[in-house]
Amino acid sequence: MQPSTAGTSRILWPSVITVISAAILIGAEVFGAAFAGGWALAIALGLGDFGAHILQAVLFGIGVLIMIAFIRAAQRVEPFTRRA
Repeated sequence: MQPSTAGTSRILWPSVITVISAAILIGAEVFGAAFAGGWALAIALGLGDFGAHILQAVLFGIGVLIMIAFIRAAQRVEPFTRRA
């Protein structure tokens, strides 16, 4: 009897590195915009420092959701594993 290879998969490192690199670039933009946007909106709305922190936290949370969606979509285009 030979061992089954149905459960084994190979990591495609070029795809993983491509997606991680893109995520770092996009994440820097998304989270930078969240912090700057929260600060700017708080000033425009006259919310003060506490309001700025709340807005930044909310926008940061939205940024996390955006990054999760990006990683999932990128993984469909660039699969991380292949069946051996």
